[in-house]
Amino acid sequence: MKLKNLLIVLAFSMASNANAEIISNEIDYQQGDTTMKGMIAYDDSLEGKRPGVLIVHEWWGHNKHARDKARKLASEGYVAFAVDMYGEGKTADHPDDAGKFSSAVAKNMPLAKARFEAAMQTLKNQDNVEADKLAAMGYCFGGGVVLNMARMGVDLKGVSSFHGSLATENPAKKGDIKASVRVFNGAADPFVKAEQIEALKAEMDNAGVDFEFINYPGVKHSFTNPEADAKGKKFDLPLEYNADADNDSWQKNLEFFKDIFSR
Repeated sequence: MKLKNLLIVLAFSMASNANAEIISNEIDYQQGDTTMKGMIAYDDSLEGKRPGVLIVHEWWGHNKHARDKARKLASEGYVAFAVDMYGEGKTADHPDDAGKFSSAVAKNMPLAKARFEAAMQTLKNQDNVEADKLAAMGYCFGGGVVLNMARMGVDLKGVSSFHGSLATENPAKKGDIKASVRVFNGAADPFVKAEQIEALKAEMDNAGVDFEFINYPGVKHSFTNPEADAKGKKFDLPLEYNADADNDSWQKNLEFFKDIFSR
């Protein structure tokens, strides 16, 4: 009887996956005089409007990692938008270039906010998006971006940072942050200092934010990117993919999104 039930469940699951059709389209949008190149992903088998999620890339730029996460999120029923924070879809193959690209944005918060909000408006304009139900998630550089957008009061239901930068020169005050915040961090990530973690926790507490910090013991930087090991070895960087932390943070983040969008 148990085997029969299992086969029925598997058959239903396979049929559901067969009916799902994940559409991913490249999309150009403007921020000032700069053309930004993002990617929209959604399940075309679903009807009606649904929540939208912006995905901000690592310091390597709008690459395969961000687009893969967008498609994966689309399979969960969201409209996912892998955004471009560098302009013209620029990507970096070397850490020196990645550092230059990311610093140019991270050191210019008005520009970062303008580029993020241009992507946000593009997502809102999609016919299948509930414009009042938006969240953002980011990786590495992108994790810092979404945290800073929350600090700057951007109107999002929630933001989630994965192995992201935490420090800020402008900590949020009570009432500044509209979004709920989740941070997923590798406890063995040398780019994130213990004092930065404590400062973030104190900042979120003082600002009265719905906040949770998840720290994975022994996990290094870039733990969600399957290409991290190769890049770490090539450039002698402390990057390492961790399937357990990747899967756990993904599931916890799905639960987070389900919660904030049902409120």
